[in-house]
Amino acid sequence: MRKHTIIKNAKIVNEGQTIEGDILIENDIIKEIASSISVKSSEITVIDAEGNYVLPGMIDDQVHFREPGLTHKANIETESKAALAGGITSFIEMPNTKPQTTTVEKLEEKFEIASKSSHANYSFMFGGTNDNLDEILKVDSKTVAGLKLFLGSSTGNMLVDDPAVIEKIFSSTDMVISVHCEDEATIKKNLEAHIAEYGDDIPMEKHPIIRSEEACYISSSKAIELAKKTGARLHVFHLSTGKETSLFSNKIPLKDKKITAEVCIHHLWFSDEDYARKGSHIKWNPAVKTSKDREQLLKALLDDRIDVIATDHAPHTLEEKDNPYTSAPSGGPLVQHALVALLEMHHQGKISIEKIVEKACHNPAILFDVEKRGYIREGYYADLVIVDLKSPWTVNKSNILYKCGWSPFEGNTFKSRITHTFVNGELAYNNFKVLDVKAGRRLTFNR
Repeated sequence: MRKHTIIKNAKIVNEGQTIEGDILIENDIIKEIASSISVKSSEITVIDAEGNYVLPGMIDDQVHFREPGLTHKANIETESKAALAGGITSFIEMPNTKPQTTTVEKLEEKFEIASKSSHANYSFMFGGTNDNLDEILKVDSKTVAGLKLFLGSSTGNMLVDDPAVIEKIFSSTDMVISVHCEDEATIKKNLEAHIAEYGDDIPMEKHPIIRSEEACYISSSKAIELAKKTGARLHVFHLSTGKETSLFSNKIPLKDKKITAEVCIHHLWFSDEDYARKGSHIKWNPAVKTSKDREQLLKALLDDRIDVIATDHAPHTLEEKDNPYTSAPSGGPLVQHALVALLEMHHQGKISIEKIVEKACHNPAILFDVEKRGYIREGYYADLVIVDLKSPWTVNKSNILYKCGWSPFEGNTFKSRITHTFVNGELAYNNFKVLDVKAGRRLTFNR
């Protein structure tokens, strides 16, 4: 029997415009979008979205869900639930787990875990190392999101620092190569100088001085130079400096770009002024930098030099985070609060809802060739999010869904609330409650 859901009286945000109308979902697909829809069916659910917005589900191209091997911090089930609560219906997870996802066998093991436990749609990045080119060449680019290289030190010790290997990888694959860019030699020198001055208890506000603008720019500019030389398809993750934005172009459409960039929520929200209050809870790599950097990142996002917004969701326990500088790990949980933070920036007049949808939904789908997702279109999978822009709520321990149990946004009141999240046509989240539905599927790619 066909199952129908109608979302009525919605403000539908899609492809640069907002229109009022209805959306008919039949089973897992968006069947019709029109100003008014009525269906005669024995099994039909009607949701009145009067006054509220319907967005495509976000596609988060960079998360760390910590499974396998680091599941005391998080796992695919817990974090995919938090993602649904945050309006993220599809995620691409990173390879620095234990064991690392650097063989085809380990990659398939992660797909198997996700097939049983993920509440959202999923794919994974394959990890490059100094010595696994043979494995990289075995990867079928039609079945995975892409390749991830850490060109600066990372959680999980996956540093790729041999220039000959990097060039060989860039020359050998047609996959999207996503890179973490920080220059290791610069960071090491800065860290040693600060340890000499402070010991292990370096003030947290020194983090963006240790992991400096220079460290980021040296690495990202080298990666771009190499991509131009080899013709590789390069995507630079989590830009954190205004200086780096000059390396990217808005002269051609995203679908034609060979070199693209991403910015994360925390680099658009926080600045170095927040370290005094938040401490290690906003310690990320690359570091949150100055308010001027934050402004320049937003400007580059709005003028299309930066293509995608993501989270780099990377949870650690409070016990781990609440340590002195040299032993407090970098990273924090973000998927549950990404969209409401972006909508808060909309309320502040910094970004339109249409631009949020372009950068967090449409563009990841274009960049990674995700099949039939990222848009509200007839014939596409019904990954949809209903948001109420006038329903304030405050982040606190009782409503945080991350396994780690904390958020850098604790105490923050957001004006907008996610009321419903649909995954493949199934209502999977409703008003602070993740429903007992595992509708997530493996992402497929048009390649």
